[in-house]
Amino acid sequence: MTTTPVRQAAPPPSGTVLAAPSAPAGQAVQPAGSATVARARGALRRTPGRLRLVLALSVLASVALGLLGFQAGSVQSRALDAAAEDSAQLVGVQEVRNALVAADATATGAFLVGGLEPAEQRARYDELVDQAAADLATLSGSNEADAELLGQVAADLTVYTGLVEQARANNRQGFPVGAAYLDQASTILRDEMLPALDEVVLDDADRVAADFSGVRNALWILAGCLVALAVLVLGQVWLARRTHRVLNVGLASATVVVLVVGLVGTILLSQSSARAQDVRTGPYAATLAASQAYALANEAKSMEAFTLIKRGSGQAYEEEFQAATADAAERLDTAAADGILDGTTAQALDEWVGHHAEIRALDDGGDWDGAVALATNTEPDSANAAFDAFSAAARDDIGTNAAATRDDLASASTSAAVAGWLLLAAGLVAALLAWRGMTARLEEYR
Repeated sequence: MTTTPVRQAAPPPSGTVLAAPSAPAGQAVQPAGSATVARARGALRRTPGRLRLVLALSVLASVALGLLGFQAGSVQSRALDAAAEDSAQLVGVQEVRNALVAADATATGAFLVGGLEPAEQRARYDELVDQAAADLATLSGSNEADAELLGQVAADLTVYTGLVEQARANNRQGFPVGAAYLDQASTILRDEMLPALDEVVLDDADRVAADFSGVRNALWILAGCLVALAVLVLGQVWLARRTHRVLNVGLASATVVVLVVGLVGTILLSQSSARAQDVRTGPYAATLAASQAYALANEAKSMEAFTLIKRGSGQAYEEEFQAATADAAERLDTAAADGILDGTTAQALDEWVGHHAEIRALDDGGDWDGAVALATNTEPDSANAAFDAFSAAARDDIGTNAAATRDDLASASTSAAVAGWLLLAAGLVAALLAWRGMTARLEEYR
């Protein structure tokens, strides 16, 4: 039998590109990306793929809740800390203002006595000036935004005290020019120092308002808890139907953790937010009202003395007295009506203003000496005793409410921080529990 030799195809020339085998007729070639998507879809049609999807969603929802809760707690805590710091700065600046106007009122009141001023009034003036100077240095260092203006006030304070000393020296010798020095010192206080301090107070008040506005409510945390719970519950329902098992311990435990800690965290954040609002409308507002009324009354006290010093030409000072005391009374009455002050300070102010009316009646009737005697009297039923009672009540209101503001904001900040850490821990624990619960079911398919 003859064998026919097989003809072998010659190799292609060098550089020739071989064509890929063609697909069978009627079958399209799929890109690699489409093949991946197809494989993913195919995996999701099977139980293990769906288990992995439920696992991923449960873990992601739990972790997202933890991170969201931690962020909310941290932001709220920082806002409350900033509110406490800025409100303390604001109260401190107002205390400096109060000390300066009280020192000026003391100096002008002592000037009416003539000759050597009473030792207790001199000591009181020195104490107030030293307090203002020390507080200015402290406050300038605690907040850079206020440093420039407070530095200007500190420089003006040196000029002010120098003029007061010149007024005292001339007054001791009976020289009328002493009144001019005292008037010049008070003008520097009212026209330069107090406006600068008022500008700082306004800036600090804006910062405090922004801090309080940064304390958000916890509704969005509650929404995050509900979303996480929905994912976990739906995952359990699907798993129960697929595996015919009523309970998955891991997912059930994760659900309980999210439910309990989520509610606790939401409540803590809500309480912190509510407490911040209560502080803003309560002790913080009361501190501002009492502090502003105290400053206005001390300014009026200075005006009372200047009205007498001017001997018949001090009508402008009397008008300033009336405006300042009316403003102070309105602030205290409003605070009492709002229930944040008890009205004691307002009553003390009214009593002192009544004594002032007696002084003005004598002076306007031509009895200047009698008016000065009433204005400088320190007996228990005198005008000065009434003013001291008002000052003590106002300072008590300021101190009590400033402390309450500080303590309440610190407590609220701590609660917010604790809530943030609790929610973070709950989210991570729930994610771990969900992962363990689902991986146990996945092991059954291997």
